[in-house]
Amino acid sequence: MMKKSLASAALTLLALVGMSMSAMAETVVKIGNVEPLSGPSASVGQQGKNAREMAVEEINAAGGIKSLGGAKLELIYADSKSDPNVGVTETERLINTDKVNIVTGCWNSGVTYPSTAVAERYGVPFVVPVSVRDTITERGFKYVFRIAAKDSWWTRDQFTFLKDMKAEFGTELKTVAFVYENGDWGTGFAAQWKKLAQEAGYEIVLDEPYPSTATDLTPVVNKIRRAKPDVLLLTSNAADAVLITNTLSDYKVTPKVVLGSGGGHADPTFISGTKDNAKFMFDIVEWETDVNKPGAKETNDKYKAKYGSNLTGEAVDAYVAMYVIADALERAASLEPAKIRDALAATDLKTGPAAIVAYDSIKFDASGQNENAALAIVQINDLGKGLERITVWPKVSRRAGYTPVFPMPQK
Repeated sequence: MMKKSLASAALTLLALVGMSMSAMAETVVKIGNVEPLSGPSASVGQQGKNAREMAVEEINAAGGIKSLGGAKLELIYADSKSDPNVGVTETERLINTDKVNIVTGCWNSGVTYPSTAVAERYGVPFVVPVSVRDTITERGFKYVFRIAAKDSWWTRDQFTFLKDMKAEFGTELKTVAFVYENGDWGTGFAAQWKKLAQEAGYEIVLDEPYPSTATDLTPVVNKIRRAKPDVLLLTSNAADAVLITNTLSDYKVTPKVVLGSGGGHADPTFISGTKDNAKFMFDIVEWETDVNKPGAKETNDKYKAKYGSNLTGEAVDAYVAMYVIADALERAASLEPAKIRDALAATDLKTGPAAIVAYDSIKFDASGQNENAALAIVQINDLGKGLERITVWPKVSRRAGYTPVFPMPQK
């Protein structure tokens, strides 16, 4: 009788274990995504959506979250329309109605800032792939984590690039000129340039804002010519980036270094509108397709085959965000928000698909900012197949076999 009871108890235990394992295997991790899927930023939102979906397909196909019995990731979307009020409402809905475990978004910093405050209030982890506003991670929040570099780090990396290139090539750089569109973006960069230039010992020989609607930048270029800077830092939108580059060439103004700040210099129309006039210029970006990191080419090729275009910096950050989340879930082995939050805080991701970023590892500081996030610098050059953007910095990410032309040849 005793043996029969023990056998029955054992069978019951096995059945319960089996049911538990089965239930765990069917677990779904819900990831809410607040994205601009319509409105002025819809194209960027779609890039982020595509990248998320490709990453989640890969993660689920590889067995899902093994510590949760193979739990699969499920993406649930909300359209922010680039509107902060809509972003807040949709974040509330994802948390309260859809019962998501984690939220990501929102690309537009103006949407991300209030939306992350909603998640913090509810104690739901929020992973920010790309929004750059410094203050997103400067409010003492515990549940908000950003992967990309924040705004002020763009200018920081421009000056770090100059320092590294001076050392590598033995080029003397003493003077700098700031030329920038006179909106919030340009004036914000200029304020940071001034501080960084002074700290680095540069003499500022020109500080010149201009309206991005200008149709003639000859007066600005003449000021650059007279100032004779070693380094020319530019912040321009699409049309004025083309205009100032062509005007510099017309007047044969060739500083040792011309360095853009993304924006118009990263626009697809820039090279086609300037042609050889842009040759040897530098520009700062989040990511380029030729970044010399394991898996980067293969990931970009897969994305291009699937969606018809190359990965952008925004898309890379969204793709990587899914792997950061998967890594944290694997270590948390739980869907409790606090445990997921603690696992995200302990992230130190150096290998795997997330390693396609242009820097060494993803690791969050106490504020939730990825302390290793950095940008890349490209040089425009023609290697025999027409002008292209070639990654040159950081050196660890430099295109294999390429030696930057530094300083720019003088005309």
